[in-house]
Amino acid sequence: MSRIARLSDVLINKIAAGEVVERPASVVKELCENSLDAGARTVRVELEAGGVGRITISDDGHGMSRADATLCLERHATSKLRELDDLFHIDSMGFRGEAIPAIASVSHFTLHTAEPDAHEGTKVTVDGGGPPTVEDAPPRVGTVITVEDLFYNVPARRKFMRQGNTELKHCEEAVVRLALAHPEVGFFASHEGNELFSSPASGHDPRERIAAALGPASFAHLFPVEERRLGVVVTGYLASPEYTLPNARGLYTFVNRRYIRDRGLISTVQRAFQDYLPAGRQPVVVLHIDVEPAAVDVNVHPQKMEVRFADARGVQDAISAALSRVLRAAPWLGSPEEQAANPQPRDAAHYAHAVERFLTRAQEATWGAPLPTAMDAPGPGGSGASMPARPMTPSYFGPGGGAPGGPFQAPPVPGRTLGFGEAQPQLNEAPPPGYFAALRPMGLLGSRFHVCEGPGGTLVVLDPHAALERARLTAYLRRLEDDTKAPPPSLFGTTVDLSLAGVKALVDGREALLKLGVDVEPFGGTALALKSVPAGLEGVDPRALLEALSRALPPRSAPLDVTSLAEAVRVMACHAARRASSSPLTDAQLRALLGELDRADFTPLCTHGTVVVLEMPLLELERRAR
Repeated sequence: MSRIARLSDVLINKIAAGEVVERPASVVKELCENSLDAGARTVRVELEAGGVGRITISDDGHGMSRADATLCLERHATSKLRELDDLFHIDSMGFRGEAIPAIASVSHFTLHTAEPDAHEGTKVTVDGGGPPTVEDAPPRVGTVITVEDLFYNVPARRKFMRQGNTELKHCEEAVVRLALAHPEVGFFASHEGNELFSSPASGHDPRERIAAALGPASFAHLFPVEERRLGVVVTGYLASPEYTLPNARGLYTFVNRRYIRDRGLISTVQRAFQDYLPAGRQPVVVLHIDVEPAAVDVNVHPQKMEVRFADARGVQDAISAALSRVLRAAPWLGSPEEQAANPQPRDAAHYAHAVERFLTRAQEATWGAPLPTAMDAPGPGGSGASMPARPMTPSYFGPGGGAPGGPFQAPPVPGRTLGFGEAQPQLNEAPPPGYFAALRPMGLLGSRFHVCEGPGGTLVVLDPHAALERARLTAYLRRLEDDTKAPPPSLFGTTVDLSLAGVKALVDGREALLKLGVDVEPFGGTALALKSVPAGLEGVDPRALLEALSRALPPRSAPLDVTSLAEAVRVMACHAARRASSSPLTDAQLRALLGELDRADFTPLCTHGTVVVLEMPLLELERRAR
């Protein structure tokens, strides 16, 4: 009797599903890629129970005939390959012909499709890899695929699914990756009727898609990168070192418009930023690497998440050159004329890094032992197990914009009274009364940070941008809360050309703008007349301010209260602080600012969500130095 037997097609499909379909996000990725290969201009993703209950992908692509709709359920049936040479010149997202039969073998699978101008559509139903049921259906544009009860017939796989929220986040991330790779295609995702991601096609300005994926606050920090070499083209956007994340989730690399998680590419990006970011922070980068299809092998990973380059070193060199050119130029510091008028060190992030390194070394000397990391200490939300490891920084408080990371309490030293930032390490806790008025300014560090002596013999480093943003945010919110007092306008007559979408949003939201103290009027075409702004915004870049406000205004149906206008207020506070902190503060201005901070509310979040001061005790350092 033969000991070797040929596996059945059903079992083969289930084995393949274990490689191709790891979780609901894998289904979203594979089916959306098929939609893109079909020429779709709009892709919609609807989810239930985190994607385990139901996944529906609908598109407006070219659809399929009845013969193709039936044949696509067979393994290795594909429209993208014909000959062996085609395997080495792949320019489509899918090519193996494994995904659909693998998905259909572990779910209740339904496909509804029709070719353009067809008088009759096709509906194909498969339960758990069984024989397909083919029926007539009304004609429709494109294709709709519904996957229900994923892994219902493979309980060993289903029990390894994470909680619904975790699987949902993976599904949302799969949509974001595809949306970033294809800004010319509209992507919409929802979960049980609630919108997760909504981004119409934005082929004119890719930054709009990046802002939809990473948050509106990222838009103003994005700068284009480009490097063209023989056989390699690198394009995309990087965020200025002022806009970073505590993890690498803002780092996206695409090879021929396919999302790739390659260690070599990620390391190259991180090395380019290593001198510009504080410890524990990761850059925000969206890079597109285009190479000849024959120069890259995309068939080395079951889920096509890794590739192999014919010239990996050449690709990495091109990426490094593209990023380094922009980072050295530091365009976020302004034009060459502005830099000449305000001669400050070009790489402001270097000084933030220097401050953190100095204070970290000093604190290490204070306690004489390796410092706890974010993995060891709980943050404001509870356990820090999910946070990236980084050296612990000195105590600090208040969201606003200046120092990286999250708050962690230092190990207590016997016989030493805890300072304010150590006794109350939470980011949003207010300082004790009179804390800022008691600071004694001592000078500037790096032409940016104000160094002060604090109560009880402490070294306090103040970030003026963060402090100004906190003070302006408090002032704007208090004016908004006081309905009886209109915000005092400041005349600011100018005209601004904006995008069509920006003009529409601002005109539709004119009532909200007036409540904020911003008066705009249509000026023909895509131009707006900016007539007045609240005090503190007189010298800002009007185009940057209005573009940011156009993305921050609430929907027209929303009530115009503090809650709905909070994001717009944060935008105004950030722009006001950016203008005011563009040059070092005078002694009088610094004293006035410290007085404002003593009256400020540290509870609301600022745009950048970082801190106002870093504080470190000096007495213990002096004792150890003896």
